[in-house]
This record gives sequence, structure tokens and C-alpha cells, in this order.
Amino acid sequence: MIIIPARLASTRFPQKVLADIGGLPMVVRTAKRVAHLDRVVVAADDESIISTCQAHGIEALLTSTTHKSGTDRIYECSTILGLDDDEIIINVQADEPFIEPEVVQALMCKLKTLQDKNEPFIMGSCYNAINADSAKDPNLVKVVLDDEENAIYFSRSLIPYNRSGRANYFGHIGIYGFSKKSLKEFCNLADAPIEDIEGLEQLRAVYHQKKITMLKVSSTGFGIDTPEDLKRAIEIFL
Repeated sequence: MIIIPARLASTRFPQKVLADIGGLPMVVRTAKRVAHLDRVVVAADDESIISTCQAHGIEALLTSTTHKSGTDRIYECSTILGLDDDEIIINVQADEPFIEPEVVQALMCKLKTLQDKNEPFIMGSCYNAINADSAKDPNLVKVVLDDEENAIYFSRSLIPYNRSGRANYFGHIGIYGFSKKSLKEFCNLADAPIEDIEGLEQLRAVYHQKKITMLKVSSTGFGIDTPEDLKRAIEIFL
């Protein structure tokens, strides 16, 4: 199951999910990118997103306007849909129109493996190697890993600090996966101070000592965080 949270009133870039990219609204282009992999539902906070998706044959559900994060929004959607506790749910961000389907599929397989091992909390995401210049961009979230490729911390800052001159940098790819049971557990966790400081919802799990399994992938896709990103995306389709 793939659920795409879509919020119209984005604080940094309002209405970006409806921005036209090569003749399709951003959220529609993202949904169509992964539609062949599994059932796709857009969880929206505004009727204009619902109508836009439906006009392009994309299933969409209206959710609350008060959710703090996209993960909280997909949990409401999963509840409305009546999904079972063992359903694997992939959260693809609406502003990722270039997400590679093979990345989504790889994460699905990874989470099903964890489920087969009866892991008590199933949450996963993806990362790739980035260079030092890219790591300086606060819009590109960095992740530090332990020796089992679980996330230790995520930050908009350049981490780790390269005192030794031998640092490797890993960029977080904005895709998450959960079992329905673990999604519910995540959303019932208390808000975390570091989550608000960095503006990164995944830090809620880190703060409460929940394991986030990270999967290294090869990806050249990029999220649309700024008007400049949108311009770059549009140029690709010219």
C-alpha cells in the first residue's frame, strides 16, 4: 500500500503539490510514478487536491487539516481505509515526482523481511551517498548510521563534523515505510523536542529509541522544496 500525504498550505512553498510539471500537477505526477507497484491513495487536506487527483484517475481521501506531519496524515488515511495491522504502508512524499519506482519496491521488500523476522517495530527509509558540497544544503537532510545501518540521527546541518578529513555524507531520501501496527505506535508517541527544532518528523522515533532501518539505494531523483527546485523540474520536461 502506498499513501501520499499532500498538504495544500505548505509553510515554505504554499500549493506546491498542485504546481504544474510537464502538464501534470506535482502530486499526480508523483502518484503515477509509482502506481504500477501497488494501490496508491493520496491523503489530502483540501478538496482542491481531491478533485485534481480524481480528475486524473488517482484515488484520494480527505483528511484533517490539523495534522502536524505527513506520517500522522497517512495514519488517519490508513484507519479510514481499514487496513490490517500487518499491512506494509509506504509513505511517498507528494513533492517527489522523480522518485524511482525501484527505490520504493526495494523498501517494500526490506520491510517485509523485517516483518518475517517478527521485529517489534517496523519503520524504514532510504539514503544515498552525497558529496560534501551537497551536504551543506539545509534542504537536503543528512543521516548518520550505526554499524547495522539503523539511523542514529537526522539533521539539516552538515553531519558528521569533518574534523578527521575522512567524513562520508549520506543524504536521506524522503520516503518512509511502516507496518500499520508500527505506524499507529509512531503516531501515538509524544512529540519530541528535536523533532520541532529540526523540523524533521522522523526524529520523533529516534528520540523515543525506536529503530529506523535505513536502506542504501542509488537515486538521482530530487524533492521539490523551493521555487528553484520547481524550475529545475519543469526544465526536465521541456
